[in-house]
Amino acid sequence: MLSFIGRSVIQKIVTLFFVMVISFLVIHLAPGEPSQVDPLNPKFTPEMVERFRQAFHLDEPLHIQFVYFYRDLFTGKSISWKDNEPVLKKIWARFLNSLPLFIVETILMWTLAFPVGIHSAIFRGGPYDRSATFLSYLLISIPSFFFAYILIKFIVPHLHVPILGMKTFGLGEASWLLNIMDRTWHLLLPALLGAIGGIAVLSRYVRSQMLEVEGQDYVRTARAKGLPVEQVHYKHALRNALLPFVTMFGLMVPALIGGSVIIESIFSWPGIGRMAFEAILARDYPIILSINFISAVLVLIGTFISDLLYMVVDPRIRL
Repeated sequence: MLSFIGRSVIQKIVTLFFVMVISFLVIHLAPGEPSQVDPLNPKFTPEMVERFRQAFHLDEPLHIQFVYFYRDLFTGKSISWKDNEPVLKKIWARFLNSLPLFIVETILMWTLAFPVGIHSAIFRGGPYDRSATFLSYLLISIPSFFFAYILIKFIVPHLHVPILGMKTFGLGEASWLLNIMDRTWHLLLPALLGAIGGIAVLSRYVRSQMLEVEGQDYVRTARAKGLPVEQVHYKHALRNALLPFVTMFGLMVPALIGGSVIIESIFSWPGIGRMAFEAILARDYPIILSINFISAVLVLIGTFISDLLYMVVDPRIRL
């Protein structure tokens, strides 16, 4: 166990280093430079450009810039080129905005997708399975921005659900209970839109895994022994069908930092995905590289958690 953890940590540190190098080089392969962000601004004189380049070490070779950037990031001194705000402070503020959206989306997706997929597999070929399959493929095919328009067009006029921002303007002095209810009300449509596509995709995976396991010899043996149908499906089949979803659960961790650009843009949600998109447009390299670095760390943490969960779910696996 300890030797596995040690090997895994070393491998992931090496992988993270290569991710840092490659992402840094790719960012600097993009056309233009940060000093060309606003060339039409008459106040942006050549002298200011040169001072900007010197202040952020853009006149140094790439490997020197690499060392300076990650030194500032690890020491908390990295600042945004757009507004001179600390990078980690900006990312943390946006992360806290994206976190409730991610939690609600995940809860909706995993609690609804599994019952739909399991029942489709159990009643394979029946009306329920055909309807669920048709609806899943329909939801997968509809672009999220178009589905957002449908939700806004037909739900908002009847339920009067707010569609812009995280809270109602001018509600700051209200009670904490009213503020929580207002935040939850604003969260409804973005979370629903983000979860619908995931429910459609995940339910298909659940169905296919259940069908694969239901055809195994030990499931047929359990039926032949006369075990109750519920015990066959939910104890013997479902438990073994869950193995692939352990990996999926670990890989969901990076979504904490990734956010959803389209959803956050449509509903004016000040999340981290929208901030990353705005940083790309502004060539704000510290924000882009910091988000990429944190995402890589979360991916490696997620895969490590998946490896450990595999051992818990399936005792046959030995690390």
